[in-house]
Amino acid sequence: MPKPGRTKAGESIMRGMQEALEHLQGKRPLRTTIVHIADAKAIRLQLRMSQQEFAKAYRIPLRTLQGWEQGQRRPDAPAVAYLQAIARLPKQIKSAIGE
Repeated sequence: MPKPGRTKAGESIMRGMQEALEHLQGKRPLRTTIVHIADAKAIRLQLRMSQQEFAKAYRIPLRTLQGWEQGQRRPDAPAVAYLQAIARLPKQIKSAIGE
């Protein structure tokens, strides 16, 4: 529960600032967050497919795939999960969607 006059967001910011200060003082290790982004190009190349083949086989719009591969856009969470599934089970995913 936030202290009177403070919001939950404000409390979160204050905790973060306190953690940063303690880290600078050597009292606390730095907390890190690792975010895994699926690499569509690496997955596609591992499967030895062209962009057109990959896009068609897995029903991903070609322009979307190109945007991911060129770094113009990043896949959202469901797309990341889909790409990870393709990387792990390419034949099964292809079969499941009817290709």
